[in-house]
Amino acid sequence: MSKSIFRRKSIERILTDVASGFHDSEHSGSHLNKELGVRDLTLMGIAAVVGAGIFSTIGVASFHGGPGVTILFIITAVTCGFSALCYAEFASRIPVAGSAYTYAYASFGELIAWIIGWDLLMEYAIGNIAVAISWSGYFVNLLEGFHIHMPTYLTMDYVSALRANHQVQELTASHHLDDITSAMKDGAMAWSSAPGFGDLKLIANLPALAIVVAITYLVYVGIRETKKATNAMVILKIAIVIGVIIIGFFYVAPANWHPFLPNGFGGMMKGVSGVFFAYIGFDAISTTAEECENPQRDLPRGMIYSLVICTVLYILIALVLTGMVSYKDLNVDDPLAFVFKHVGLTKISYIISISAVIATASVLLIFQLGQPRIWMSMSRDGLLPKAFSRIHPKYHTPSFATIVTGFLVAIPALFMNMTEVTDLTSIGTLFAFVLVCGGVLLLPKHEALKGRFKLPYYNGKWIVPLITIFIFIGCIYYKPPVQVEMAHGIKLKEKTTIFENLNPADKAALYAQAVTLYGKPADKNATSDSYLKGLEDDKFNDLIRASALPEAQKYNLGFDGILYNFPNYLFFISIVIVSVYTFIRNFSLIPVLGLMSCFYLMTELGYTNWLRFLIWLVIGLVIYFTYSYKNSVLNKEHNAQVPVG
Repeated sequence: MSKSIFRRKSIERILTDVASGFHDSEHSGSHLNKELGVRDLTLMGIAAVVGAGIFSTIGVASFHGGPGVTILFIITAVTCGFSALCYAEFASRIPVAGSAYTYAYASFGELIAWIIGWDLLMEYAIGNIAVAISWSGYFVNLLEGFHIHMPTYLTMDYVSALRANHQVQELTASHHLDDITSAMKDGAMAWSSAPGFGDLKLIANLPALAIVVAITYLVYVGIRETKKATNAMVILKIAIVIGVIIIGFFYVAPANWHPFLPNGFGGMMKGVSGVFFAYIGFDAISTTAEECENPQRDLPRGMIYSLVICTVLYILIALVLTGMVSYKDLNVDDPLAFVFKHVGLTKISYIISISAVIATASVLLIFQLGQPRIWMSMSRDGLLPKAFSRIHPKYHTPSFATIVTGFLVAIPALFMNMTEVTDLTSIGTLFAFVLVCGGVLLLPKHEALKGRFKLPYYNGKWIVPLITIFIFIGCIYYKPPVQVEMAHGIKLKEKTTIFENLNPADKAALYAQAVTLYGKPADKNATSDSYLKGLEDDKFNDLIRASALPEAQKYNLGFDGILYNFPNYLFFISIVIVSVYTFIRNFSLIPVLGLMSCFYLMTELGYTNWLRFLIWLVIGLVIYFTYSYKNSVLNKEHNAQVPVG
């Protein structure tokens, strides 16, 4: 059993399939059309990367990190760069549509390949639900700018409206009217105006449904049409982004860039989820390998070019945002529109709204393109039913898988609240990157071939162990609070959890202590609650650590402490193991650094997201052992070779 679940599909077998020409598992003779060149792939990479991140999550990241968030963009770009080089190495050797799934099948074996395929479902399909909901918000705001008003109960999900209605009722009853936000008012209005009976209301996000249906149709009818639409959207949104950068620099006040790291390194790293979410997508173009004219040459170039271009755009946008206004004002959902309104350029905000609608639509397009092709590859290998690899005889696209993807994204986007999806998508993507970087280390060595990408080899024998030693020395010498607490098996509770359990006396004591440490609130009318809630996370955490609150109120202790520190423990154990193996086996430096940096970013996403991620993987394992294991093509071939009796 242990050997059979880790059976590998050899590169020679995969390349033989490529040479013979793929057809679908139902033997229709249909195949995918080769339409894409390096320019198309680069634009597709930009389409997937420059989306909701540059228009929304970059604001929260700038709020936490200040102008120093540009460093975080560089760190994340380098991390993604290591992974991109590893993807490029795989793409040059295995030009197949399965992306990380196929790469894992060739390097780790079937079980890990299934896990990564299931994981990519979370990255692409679940991530697209968030993108669809985000697109709906931008589209509704754009319509409002043209004085076109949709009923609120047709522009949001049921859960958000129900929750907002309850919050407004509670705050009104307790006479805390100032705490009712505009989002709560919109949700309560949607609930009260929606047709229905009692708690059964007709509340649905129709714009999210509409965009998913439109994009799914475009992906269904052919790669040529998808390419044309993508190229047009990308050229337009890049032109707008560059225009925004140029105009914004005329309104930059250099004083806003000081201090550069107002909340320190820890504060900057608070934005890692949002910043990484902004980079997700460059790997998606590897799913189009079978539709590339020269995948072994063009795919690596497309991934690397798109990553470099997007990094430059992100850094410039971050500098403009933090230069036009104080970083303290950027904790908003629409930072680009906000900063231009702040300096009086309200008309620019309309242009930004149009760009945001185009940008998020292009992200949706690339992920809706990628997900069916991964399912198609898994179906070819027998891990999913044959219908998933059915190729349309006229449009030459994976038709059934495309329709299923459309339903899987459209229905949740219509009715569900997906507030946690950013972190969940990020951890899934990072896990894929870790396996791709690790998989490169297991590939057999080969000589460089003209016209194909080859990952540069730099021996990590001494460098990787030295990096690991410096990490441990830094933790021992500087004694960062998180690592000290980890060593004692305790973990500081989340800010919201701590605040919810404070009684009035505790709040008064903390407020007095905070005023002593950080000064009085700038707003003279601020309450102790609003002042404490408004503290940056690092300042609030330092305040709690220094307070006289009971340890059980401040920390997760005992077994809970160990559980909440689990990602950090796993990271330190992993880098030691990787360092030892690198020293013994002379592993290449680039994939090892990619593996270590991606694993570190995973630890920054917290225990709760790890738990959700592990639950998702367990569900996938149940499906594998009940269906995929026995239906695997390799398993059937093995059983056919074993003599009966």
